[in-house]
Amino acid sequence: MSNFAFNNPAFQQQDPRNVATYPGAPQAAQGAQTASFQHAAMDATVNAQLEGMYASPSAGSLETDRMSVEDTVWKTAGLFGILLVTAAVGWVWTLGGVTFNPYAGVSMLPWIIGALGGFVLAMVVSFTSRKKVRPALIFAYAAFEGLFIGGISAFFERIWPGIVMQATVATVAVVAVTLVLFATGLVRASKKATKVFLIAMGGYLVFSLLNLVLMWTGVVKDAFGLHGAPSPLFGLPWGLLIGVLVVIMAAYSLVMDFDQIQQGVRNGAPRKYGWLGAFGIMVTVVWLYVEILRMIAIARGNN
Repeated sequence: MSNFAFNNPAFQQQDPRNVATYPGAPQAAQGAQTASFQHAAMDATVNAQLEGMYASPSAGSLETDRMSVEDTVWKTAGLFGILLVTAAVGWVWTLGGVTFNPYAGVSMLPWIIGALGGFVLAMVVSFTSRKKVRPALIFAYAAFEGLFIGGISAFFERIWPGIVMQATVATVAVVAVTLVLFATGLVRASKKATKVFLIAMGGYLVFSLLNLVLMWTGVVKDAFGLHGAPSPLFGLPWGLLIGVLVVIMAAYSLVMDFDQIQQGVRNGAPRKYGWLGAFGIMVTVVWLYVEILRMIAIARGNN
């Protein structure tokens, strides 16, 4: 899976022979009425009810209390609204004391608070989502991620003016293209591709941890660590080559998110599970934005 948030039976393919096991799952229908006189007595009532149903508008997620794609989209928009508000706070907080020196007066506190708070809340939401959905924790996660995004964006923008707009446009483009490819059925998650994705993710996590250790110990002096080191391919930094692969992984992660949301809708998951779908998308999009931001910074830093 792309996110631990989807580690819930509500987003898994259900065996039609079994009753779904997640809280609020639709239960198996009771035995059908068999007495002929009962059918005859109910025909008129049923026909009238059917006519009324066809004449009325389709029931939405509010009426059915079931998860829907549209409702999940609105929840996702709400979370990103929270993120943008706190990102503005993080931006202003970070640049509050900036002078003409790009590094002087920059506060990294919002960046650190946002990163730590977001990580802790992401772990809590992910590992408790199997038992209970807690929207309040997801709201708090969006708020902390906003501080982180606002802080790191302001820091990079001060050094490389215009980089935030470039990263934002690139992120929106990747998300839009991925969504179109998924909606048209040209791209779908598969077991084979998911295995490759998980292996690649494992390798990237090991590389990232090694890079952090080398930077903290002073073995690698570059501001981006191994990402900024030149590669054998035309002298391009490793960060650009690895970044392309990471963007592809993030795009496939989005495909998995969309697929699991659709599965939740097909399973008739309760409406509250839409918050988990929105949370999963936010995790992936934030990851994608940060990777693109770093790629552009490395590219501009080598020009």
